[in-house]
Amino acid sequence: MLTPKNPCQSCSMPMGKTMEKAGTEAGGSKSADYCNLCYKDGKFTQPDMTAEKMQAFVKGKLKEMRIPGFMTGMFTKNIPKLKRWAKA
Repeated sequence: MLTPKNPCQSCSMPMGKTMEKAGTEAGGSKSADYCNLCYKDGKFTQPDMTAEKMQAFVKGKLKEMRIPGFMTGMFTKNIPKLKRWAKA
């Protein structure tokens, strides 16, 4: 059974205690690295996304959730260092 060790390695979203928010690999198994919003059937849902665009997208979603602006910066500052973007 997979257990979450890290946030999504694309958007930084927590994947939940039981991997309920984990994406899926091509064979249908849960991804240990990526959430279900970023990764499905072994492929990224937004293949043309960049780290900078992901930061802006996540900041926008956090603001919709009424998270203060200074906190959105804290939550998104490490996105370029995540696995998906580190190899780009």
